[in-house]
Amino acid sequence: MINGNDASDVKVVQTNEGAKDGQNKCPKCGSTDISLNVNTSMLRCNFCRFEFEPERAVGLDTDLSQLQGKVVGSGAMNIQADVSDVITLKCTSCGAEVVIDTNESMGARCHWCRNTLSIAEQVPNGSVPDMVLPFSVKKDNARTEIDKFVKKRQFFALPQFKEEFCTENIMGVYLPYMVVGINSQARFAGQGERLVRRYTVGSGRNQRTVYDADLFNVERQFDLVIDGLTITSSSDRMDNSDGRTNNIINAIKPFDTENCVKWDANYLRGMASEKRDTNVDDLVSSVEVKAKDIARHTANSTLKEYDRGVRWRREDLSIKGQQWKASYLPIWLYSYQQKKNNGQNLLHYVAVNARNSKTMGSVPVNKPKLFLFSLIVQIIGTILGFLMAFNIFAGHDEGLIALALLLSGFLYYAYYYNKYRNKKARFKHETDSNATMNNVVRTDNFVKRLTRLRNAKMQGANNTSVGFSSGGGTDLSDIAGQMKDMFK
Repeated sequence: MINGNDASDVKVVQTNEGAKDGQNKCPKCGSTDISLNVNTSMLRCNFCRFEFEPERAVGLDTDLSQLQGKVVGSGAMNIQADVSDVITLKCTSCGAEVVIDTNESMGARCHWCRNTLSIAEQVPNGSVPDMVLPFSVKKDNARTEIDKFVKKRQFFALPQFKEEFCTENIMGVYLPYMVVGINSQARFAGQGERLVRRYTVGSGRNQRTVYDADLFNVERQFDLVIDGLTITSSSDRMDNSDGRTNNIINAIKPFDTENCVKWDANYLRGMASEKRDTNVDDLVSSVEVKAKDIARHTANSTLKEYDRGVRWRREDLSIKGQQWKASYLPIWLYSYQQKKNNGQNLLHYVAVNARNSKTMGSVPVNKPKLFLFSLIVQIIGTILGFLMAFNIFAGHDEGLIALALLLSGFLYYAYYYNKYRNKKARFKHETDSNATMNNVVRTDNFVKRLTRLRNAKMQGANNTSVGFSSGGGTDLSDIAGQMKDMFK
């Protein structure tokens, strides 16, 4: 259960105080020809070469542990459907009016005096956020990362992809995200098991491993502050359905959003961008699920003695305060369209976090070749598995080894398919988010000792689960689906 704030309890903070649409000038010479120096993450005047510090994002900086109610940056306010994407700017140098289509660009040149114009004022169509995180990874470095990623996946890649692969056409893209801060209190109640001893019973083929464990009633209560939780605010990028590789883009998080600066359209010069098309209300449920996952996993630091797991019966997260900021975050993106025989083309991405070079991607698989090698592995594994099963080879847990051998071809296919396609790659928000726990109240009451348990872990343990289908690694439950996909 998650309890949030009343929808009417919303405070809007103006994040672009003093901003004017039109020209952003060099503070030294007054030129409007300004661009980002990726080496320093500073703005540079292309006329006098003067570099100046970007203005820090202000207005929403606060102690999240004291946050109450819902605070929303003015750039994260609801998108007004009746606001045109076409905006007219007035050049302050010559007075001419210049039309900008925010679907195409956030800046333009005055056709009379050639001064650069850019949008600084927030317009209610979702095009201007509260803040932006500048690029700090050079294009050449991003190309190197993408090249290394793809070269490790050459053997089973589609021949046409290998022929056409070229990092020259990678693009720098600013994608829209909401950056969320949460002040909350978590309450958990359930049962946990501590291992007492592990031993074997029976003999011969009837021999098995059993466990004794102590059962406890467990409760935890603590204050939880989550800072900088990022969630995409583009509905298209949220679509991770079958046949899409959008999960690749979000798998390269986290971003160091604490280094975001006040919005300035000059950061977008030479880069592509995508407008947000979702409002805060559209994202609340997803943020709440992630916040609950973070709370559950943060509690695990207080449960280390429960080595067999904890089964929570009640999980409550009461959100006392929340802060929403609209932001543009930077990535380098390579894309490749795979043309399929059934006409359903698939767009593959290899993405690089333009702040820390973290890379993730999807490479089209040569399924017939992978199937052939998997079949060879399966034949060899089947022979060895049957030999193992009939005790030709002896050893501990030989039954488990024999089963693995009998499934070796399936496992081989699943492993390499997952390595190339990364269909389940994701950012592990539950463990890798910036979360702080305080004022912990612990309750641990012994219930009874359990003996001769057959499971190595507690049945129904859920203290490491997440609120949606997670990825990362090959699971036997996925093999059937991946083998089915092989024949598509």
